[in-house]
Order: sequence, then C-alpha cells, then structure tokens
Amino acid sequence: MSEVIDDAVHFDPAIDNTKDDINAYLEGTDRSLYDFKDDETGFYKVDEGLTPEIVDQISKEKNDPEWMHEFRLKSLELYNKMQVPNWGPPIDGLDMNNIITYVRPNTKMKGTWDEVPEEIKSAFDKLGIPQAEHKYLAGVGAQYDSELVYHNLQDFVAQQGVVYSDMESALTGKYADMVHEYFMKLVPPTDHKFAALHGAVWSGGSFVYVPKGVKVDIPLQSYFRLNAKGAGQFEHTLIIVDEGADLHFIEGCSAPKWNVANLHAGCVELYVKKNARLRYSTIENWSKNMYNLNTKRALVEEGGRMEWVSGSFGSHVSYLYPTTILKGKGADCEYTGITFSGKGQDLDTGCRMVHIGEDTSSLVTTKSLSKDGGIGTFRSAVEIMPTAKRAKSSVDCQSLMLDDISRSDTIPEMDVKTNNCDVGHEAKIGRISDEAVFYLMSRGIPENEARAMIVSGFANPISKELPLEYAAEMNNLIKLEMEGSMA
Repeated sequence: MSEVIDDAVHFDPAIDNTKDDINAYLEGTDRSLYDFKDDETGFYKVDEGLTPEIVDQISKEKNDPEWMHEFRLKSLELYNKMQVPNWGPPIDGLDMNNIITYVRPNTKMKGTWDEVPEEIKSAFDKLGIPQAEHKYLAGVGAQYDSELVYHNLQDFVAQQGVVYSDMESALTGKYADMVHEYFMKLVPPTDHKFAALHGAVWSGGSFVYVPKGVKVDIPLQSYFRLNAKGAGQFEHTLIIVDEGADLHFIEGCSAPKWNVANLHAGCVELYVKKNARLRYSTIENWSKNMYNLNTKRALVEEGGRMEWVSGSFGSHVSYLYPTTILKGKGADCEYTGITFSGKGQDLDTGCRMVHIGEDTSSLVTTKSLSKDGGIGTFRSAVEIMPTAKRAKSSVDCQSLMLDDISRSDTIPEMDVKTNNCDVGHEAKIGRISDEAVFYLMSRGIPENEARAMIVSGFANPISKELPLEYAAEMNNLIKLEMEGSMA
C-alpha cells in the first residue's frame, strides 16, 4: 500500500493463518456483547469469489449510473493485475474465492427506528445505537452487512443545510455531480490492490456535506455491523467540510467471531476546505477472524484542521495507515491513536503526514498494547515537500508489552526535502513495571486489577479524546482483553 514505505523492515513472526489456528485463538475473551450472531435466512447474497459477472450483479443491485458501472469493472481489472503487498503481515489465509462480496438484508433503508425489522433492530439495540442517537448524536446511519438499514438526521441539523445520507442516495440524487467529482479521487483504485478491490465491490457507507460556515455542534455517527459468515464489508465514506465549517464525525464497527476469514476493505475520503475543521473518531472492534485492510485519507486546505482519533481492536491482521495531505498554507493535523493486539493478532498500523503547504504542522501521538503473543507494529511516514517551508512535525509513539512473548515494533520513515522545517520522532517500548504492580498490591489491590489499572492509565490520554460513550466502550474493550489474558 502506498501509505507507508514499501521497503520498510518488518519483523516476521510467522503467523499461521489456517482455520484451525483461527479457532484456537478465538477463545478466551468474553466478547458476548459483540459476538452474537443473527439468522440471515432470506438475505440476498452473491456467489463467493470475484468475477466480472459478480461485479455486474452488484452494480445492478445498486442501480449504478453508467459511469460507476464502468468504474467498478476498471477497478476489477486493476485488482487482477496488482500484487498483494509483501512487506506487511502475511495474509495468506485470505482467499477472495471464498469471500462473499455482497449481502443484502431483507429490508430497505428506514427513516425511523420502529420500521427496522425486529431481528436487525435487536442487533443494534444490543450495541446501544438507538440510545446513543437519542442522547448524544445529531444523526445516525446504521449499516448491516452490505446495506444501510437505518438512517436519520435530526431536523435542526438538516435546517442548517447539512447533508448526511447513504452513499447510494447521494450517487443518484441531488448531489450526484459532487459524488462524481470526489469519489475515489483521494484514494484512486491505482493506489494499491485493496483500493482496487474496494472500487470494484464497494457498497453502503456515508456521504456528508457541511456547507460554508456551518458548525455542527453535535456529532454525526455511522455504525457498521458485519454479521455474515465468510463475507466482506466494503463501505465508502465521503465527507466534505466546506470553508469555515466544523464537524465531528464518529464511526464504530463490530462483527461476531466465525471460524473462517472475513474481510473489511472500506475506504474513507475526507476533504477539509479553507479554515474548516473535521474531527474523525473511530473505534474498529472487529472479531479476530477479520482481515482489516482499510484505507483512510484526508486533504486539508489553507488554514484547515484535521483531527484523527483512532482505536484499533480485534481483527486477525490489520493494515491501517490514515494519511493526511496538508496542502494549504497553515493547514494542520493531529493524530491520536491506540491499538491492542492479543493472541493470534498482528496489527500493523500507523499514519502518514504529507506536508505540501507553508507553515503546515502535524502532531502524532500513539499508544500500543500487546499481550499473549500479540504483535503490534507502528509505521509512521512524514514527508516534507520542498514547498513546505517552516513545516513542523512531531511523532511520539509509546508501546507497552504485557508479557515476555508479545512484541512491539516501531518503523519510522522521514523524507525531508527542505532545510527550513522542524521534524522530530520519539519512540518508547517497555513492559509493565513489576515495582508498580507490587506497590498497588501492597495497597490491597489484587494483581489482576493492578495490571488492569496500569493499562487503563497508559491508555487514558487516548480515551480522553473520545466522546464519552466511545471512551466507555474503549475502556470496556481493554478490560475484556485484560480479562482474556489472565483467564
């Protein structure tokens, strides 16, 4: 993938991707909140595999305009010509011949929660989506497998001219020209093999447009649930925040565990116009049979600000490197992220900052936790172009290994093409201090709780950046992972 340097060194732990190994390490952590499965009798599914006929079938189901149909087929051609990346974690267990690329629930998208079929509504009820909408959010989209099943935007936000819809409605509706102008321009199908895959079979996702000068005071949210066994989810998120506007957008996702591979290859394209601000918060909480090969990218114009808050949990293998292109003068970006890798997981994550404009700045702060033999790799790429005079960039990554069989690697890359800039990188890797555990135990705290307290304190700077309900979810996920490691 182009988000990181192709010749970066990777310490290969030789993960085996067989079905038996997936079964072996799915046990141990109580993820019952997320691991429930729903009956999909009556759901429409395309055949397994990836062929022109399947792409034609998906395009027909989506009622694509002709340009999108052609775009899908060209993307498939690119996919078939491109090689799988050979520098990251192995993904040998992912066979596209066994992946179902489109699953349609037996319902059309609804505008009120009461209209959603009971069996699907119960899944999102368990995840707390309706409560979150009523308490915190200005708008919600809920995707189940390949299609949105529910979408709603509060009236007071719509009256500000904010557009928030599913991608299919935007593709064929009033904003069709805008979608055509921006769709996969930041992440073209030529970028890497899984961008091409996304271009061929994408389905669902969110379209957001915030008009000039409009400040959305309450977050918008999309939630993605992949329930189908052996399926892929390929949602597309396109957000355009116009000049002087302000938005906080939240994405959450989860999936139950299966004993076969599932795939997530979504795409996020974010456009931050002059003097605009966008905060994009996400908790990716996939089950540990998931291959998470997601691509996210933002383009920031003059005086604009991009804020990423990212939590990566679950999945068997992750390739995730959000990229920010600081194009305009004075554009800046802050990236705050955390990953937690456990048994059988190889989470290869990081971010990339591309400084083009003068006086641009970027700040990267990440935390990485690994336990039970989990592997966490952080890759950062900072590029300072010749035009980026007086650019500033700082990268700070901290890794905590919870035992002596886990590993954590940091792979920084800095490509500086001007002398008139300030670039720094700092990395710290260590284990939980026995002295700190002993101190807490001497105060009457059991060892398991002491270790969990230390981990929570380590993660606290990240959780403080999340909305309240998502900070609670992240802390709960850490707690579950810690309980699993001590079972």
